[in-house]
Amino acid sequence: MQEDSGSGPSRHSNKDEIWLPVIKSLPRSVVVLLFPAVLIIGVLAYTRETQPTLSGISSTKSSLSTTRTFKIPFSVQRETPLNCNVYNLTRTCPTNQDPIKEDDQSRPSGATCPDYFRWIEEDLRPWAYTGITQEMVERAKVTANFKLVILKGRAYLETYQKSFQTRDVFTLWGILQLLRRYPGKVPDLELMFDCVDWPVVLANQYSGSVSQQPPPLFRYCGNDDTLDIVFPDWSFWGWAEVNIKPWEILLGELKKGNERIPWLNREPYAYWKGNPSVAETREDLMKCNVSQNQEWNARLYAQNWKRESEEGFKKSELASQCTHRYKVYIEGSAWSVSEKYILACDSATLLVKPHYYDFFSRGLIPGHHYWPIKEDDKCRSIKFAVDWGNSHNQRAHQIGKAGSEFIQEELKMDFVYDYMFHLLNAYAKLFTYKPSISGNATELCVESMVCGAEGLEKKFMMESLVKGPADTDPCTMPAPFDPPSLYAQLQRKKSSIQQIESWERSYWENQNITS
Repeated sequence: MQEDSGSGPSRHSNKDEIWLPVIKSLPRSVVVLLFPAVLIIGVLAYTRETQPTLSGISSTKSSLSTTRTFKIPFSVQRETPLNCNVYNLTRTCPTNQDPIKEDDQSRPSGATCPDYFRWIEEDLRPWAYTGITQEMVERAKVTANFKLVILKGRAYLETYQKSFQTRDVFTLWGILQLLRRYPGKVPDLELMFDCVDWPVVLANQYSGSVSQQPPPLFRYCGNDDTLDIVFPDWSFWGWAEVNIKPWEILLGELKKGNERIPWLNREPYAYWKGNPSVAETREDLMKCNVSQNQEWNARLYAQNWKRESEEGFKKSELASQCTHRYKVYIEGSAWSVSEKYILACDSATLLVKPHYYDFFSRGLIPGHHYWPIKEDDKCRSIKFAVDWGNSHNQRAHQIGKAGSEFIQEELKMDFVYDYMFHLLNAYAKLFTYKPSISGNATELCVESMVCGAEGLEKKFMMESLVKGPADTDPCTMPAPFDPPSLYAQLQRKKSSIQQIESWERSYWENQNITS
């Protein structure tokens, strides 16, 4: 029997036969009271019947031949507003960022941090048993460019001396982005920051039972003879003077640049481009360049930044320099920011023996992420590396890919911020006093920095601006080193270098025999 789709009593006749005698038997007053309730229940029942389920399929029959799918987002990232109009009128930092709730169960936990995060505890070990006193912090003022105080998630700056170029500006900008990314999660602290390349807190001055504790001083690099606390460098948020973009943007461009020329189709030589005049070791490297009289398998180019700036940086685009199978990394006056750009190129990195480290480079393994080059015999070392790589294409390419994958996966901006977060949290736990704001300090916020900025400085700030709180917690710290695991890692690096140096000796011994 066909169902009646028109109007008329036949559609509801069964329901009427059930309910009509009941309603007639009730007093009028009860009927009046019950009617609105019945009406509401009926509306709700109808709504439920026609409401789509989470899978997008209606629970009732539909005359439509297709169904709609409803995508329910897990979480929506909140954006923290940036209003220069208000700041320019009030000259006051806003209070518009709510802290992340400590007990928010809806926030997914972060991934496990990369292995190089384990060095945080080693860098803070000098203060592990004594803690950090106010007197220690103040002693770091001697060479510091600025002192930054963080109280209740807000930043206060006291400047002692301007840094070279905009190193201090973009370092501070980066810390402000950390506060936006994890509002209310960065503890109260005071830190002194030195933006000069060379570490200065000499370990031998603070050894012995009667010596005073070293001052905690932050900077971009350290070495085995110093106790400076390493921190991500300014260029992660942009280097305006040489038109190097913020890392998050540049990392994507480098990845695309890698795809332009397959590794086997690249020039089978070692490539380097930079400023040789900043260090004697770089001037020595230039002697390895190809000439009429020698071929060391190297193609080396001096970078004139003044001329490049005048010509609009047309010849210094980093993503267009992934054209050779091998790229040389060599330090300048100290460590160089170029390390991450060179490693990101898929080319096997020929790394001249370094004297300094930054926050991530201690996670690199020789023979796996890069090929070590002798500092005191660069030309012969480079020639052997290239000859070896060209006769072991697959293994050489694997070294290049391992280096670039390290940079792409373990040095993405999420982990840069998380390193800052874990370092500052571990540092703040060592405080034996309550941080405070001096009379010379001024509040620092995103608005106070970007609203008055101009040119590339403003452009890079806006491109690296953290829009709002992260929708995941920081990565989970790996277990710290214990003496056996630290020794094992250092021994592995040493053994890898010794192995490659033994291959190199055999190579040159054979060359001498055949000649």
